[in-house]
Amino acid sequence: MALSRAERCLALLLRLLSRACLAVLALLPPPRAGPARAAPRAVPPPRRALLLLSARRLAELLRARQVTCIEVVEAYVERIKEVNPLINAVVKDRFEEALQEAQQVDKLLSEGPGDDCLEEKFPLLGVPITVKEAFSLYGMPNTSGLVNRRNVIATSDATVVSRLKQAGAIPLGVTNCSELCMWYESSNRVYGRTNNPYDLQRIVGGSSGGEGSVLAAACSVIGVGSDIGGSIRMPAFFNGVFGHKPTTGVVPNDGQFPNAHGVRTSYLCTGPMCRYAEDLEPVLRVMAGPGVSKLKLNEKVSLEKIKFHCMDHDGGSIFVSPVDKEILQAQKKVVEHLESDLGVRVQRVAIHKMKYSFQIWSAMMSSKDSEGQVGKLAKQGASCLALCPMLCLLTCRLVLTPFGMPGQEAQRFTDLLGDHGKPVWPLWELMKWLVGMSSHTLPAIALGLTEKLVNLNLSGKAKLVSMGKSLQEEMEALLGPDGVLLYPSHPTIAPKHHSPICMPFNFAYTAIFNVLGLPVTQCPLGLGSEGLPLGIQLVAAAYNDHLTLAVARYLEKAFGGWVLPGKV
Repeated sequence: MALSRAERCLALLLRLLSRACLAVLALLPPPRAGPARAAPRAVPPPRRALLLLSARRLAELLRARQVTCIEVVEAYVERIKEVNPLINAVVKDRFEEALQEAQQVDKLLSEGPGDDCLEEKFPLLGVPITVKEAFSLYGMPNTSGLVNRRNVIATSDATVVSRLKQAGAIPLGVTNCSELCMWYESSNRVYGRTNNPYDLQRIVGGSSGGEGSVLAAACSVIGVGSDIGGSIRMPAFFNGVFGHKPTTGVVPNDGQFPNAHGVRTSYLCTGPMCRYAEDLEPVLRVMAGPGVSKLKLNEKVSLEKIKFHCMDHDGGSIFVSPVDKEILQAQKKVVEHLESDLGVRVQRVAIHKMKYSFQIWSAMMSSKDSEGQVGKLAKQGASCLALCPMLCLLTCRLVLTPFGMPGQEAQRFTDLLGDHGKPVWPLWELMKWLVGMSSHTLPAIALGLTEKLVNLNLSGKAKLVSMGKSLQEEMEALLGPDGVLLYPSHPTIAPKHHSPICMPFNFAYTAIFNVLGLPVTQCPLGLGSEGLPLGIQLVAAAYNDHLTLAVARYLEKAFGGWVLPGKV
C-alpha cells in the first residue's frame, strides 16, 4: 500500500518535529541534587533472599513450613517502603490487611491438610502480588489516574483479582498507570510519575507501568496488567521482566476502568507479569479459570520441533523509529543460540504488511460503530488515522486500555475526562496546562481536542481493515500449530521521561498483535551497554500460548532473565 505524497510529507514533518523535540529534551538541565548527596541513578538491590524467589518456589517453601507467610509479607512491605519513594510505583498500599491475611495463611498451614491438597486448592497460597490501579481491588482506589475519580474506592474485586485471591495470593496494593490508561508513560495528575528501577530518569512504559516497575524493583512477585496495544509488554520490556498477552477472549477483562466495548473487546487482554518465566503459566491458569483449557497448557512442548521465524524490524515504517542496534544484536544472539543449542533452523521472514502495523491497528480499533466511545471518533478524527499520523498522535487511544459505554449514543472522551460531572473544555485545559494549572495530562487534553475536528472521510480505512484481516490469515498460516515468531519488543530501549511525546507511534511493534489476536510473551534478555533491559517478543498462533511460554522458560535459562537493578 503505497504512501501518498501528502503522507510522505507528513511523515517527514513528524520526523523533524520528533528530532527537534528530542533535541530540546536533551538541552533541559537535569534535576538538582539535594545538598547532602546526589540522587541515586537506580534503586538499590534487595538485601533479603526471600525477595529473590519465584512464586512457585515461595509457595513450595510456605507449604513445607520452611518459612512463614508473615516473614514473606514483612520482607516485601519493608522493600516497598525502601524503594517506593524512588520509583513511585505503589500508589496505595494495604499492608495492614496483607499482614492479617498472612497470619491467616500461617494458621491454615499449621492446622491444614497436606501439601498436595493445598497446592491443588491454593496454588498461590501466601504469595504477595500487586494490582494495576485500573483494576478493582476491594477497598483500594480505582481512579485510572483521573483527578475527578480520586475519591472512587472499589467496592468489589475485578474477576482476575478475585481469582488470584481465591488461589491464596495476598495483594500488597495497587500500582500506577497513565491517565485513563491511554499513554505509554505512566504518569498522571493523581499520583505523579513512575520511574524505572534501572534508571530513575527513564520511563516504565504504560499503561501497566507501575506493575513493571514494582516487579523489577523486587517489591512484588506477581503483577496484574492489561494490554490493548502493548500495555503489558512494553512495561515488561522497559523494566526487564516477563509479561504475557494471552490469546484474546480467554482471560476476563471485567472489573477495570475504563473497560472495552464493541470491537475493542476483541483486542483487550488481561494477563500476568512477573520476574520469573516459570510463574507465567500457573498465574495464567488462575486468571483464565474455566477458559484455560483453550490454551493447551497441558501439552508437552518439544523445543526442537518448533518452527522458529525471525523478523528484525517492521520493514521500515516511516512513522516509527528504527530499531536500536543493541536490540537487533540481542535478537541475533537468540537466533544463534537456538540454532546452535537446539539444532533448529530459524527462518528469516519479511512480512510486508507489518510495515503498516500502526495504520492497521488504528483502523481496526475504529473499524465498527460499536457500542462505545470510538464510534463517534470513527466518523471524526479517528477515521483519519491511517492518512494523517499527526492527527493520530491525538486521536488514537495510544496504547492502552480503551473506553466506551453501552448504548446507542457514543460517549464523548471529554465526558469521560469529566467522569460524568462538569464537562471538560479541552482548549481551556490546554491553556491551563501551559501554565501548570490543568488537572489533566497533555495526551488526554490532545485527544479531547480532536473531538472538535470536522468530519474527515477516509476511503483507505476499509483497505487497511482488509489488510489487517489478510495479515492475520498470513500470520496464522506462517505460524501454524508449531511456529514461534521472534520480533522486537520496541524500537528503542526505555527512553527518558517525556520522550514518548516525540515518538508516539513506536508502540506499533506491540499493538499489531492485539488486533491480530495472537498470544505474545515478552521475554527479557539481560541489560544493554547503558544498564537498561533488553528483550524480545515471542509470538504464536491463536491458542498456542503454551509454545511462547515454553520458549520464554528456555530463554530465561540461556540469557539470565530478570537482572537485579542497582547491582554494580
